[in-house]
Amino acid sequence: LMSLPLTAGFRRSMRLCRRKSRTNQQSCHARCPSSCYSTLAAPYEEVVRYQRHPADRNRLIILVGPAGVGVNELRRRLIASNPREFQSAVPHTTRVQKSYEMNGREYHYVSKETFENMVYSHKMLEYGEYKGYLYGTSIDAVRTVLDEGKICVIDLEPQ
Repeated sequence: LMSLPLTAGFRRSMRLCRRKSRTNQQSCHARCPSSCYSTLAAPYEEVVRYQRHPADRNRLIILVGPAGVGVNELRRRLIASNPREFQSAVPHTTRVQKSYEMNGREYHYVSKETFENMVYSHKMLEYGEYKGYLYGTSIDAVRTVLDEGKICVIDLEPQ
């Protein structure tokens, strides 16, 4: 189960590497370890650690799991382990702002109409309802983190 995301990342990296090698005239062999190529003809895929090329943008990390398995805690620990590298996107909500909260820090507080318009215009990466209020993460909130040069980490509960 743990190797599935790495394998998917590996496949994507190989596709990107092949695509870039045609345009840059740079050998893909120079960008990818030689062991990558042995997997193309093999009946299995070697799982290798993803290493971001310095020119590539940071990626979004999505932790998915049902309630109670600890994905929220895992996200918090990951960010706490290196806050200069990892950050969570500020989600949107329709619930009322509490006195100790600041708009844009804990949540972006919006009306239900605004939230629904964001959903209908495909501006929400994910969203759901909890206790009658809508919560979700906008694409712009994720871009904000990525534009700061950090890796954006969010957690989701499958519905």
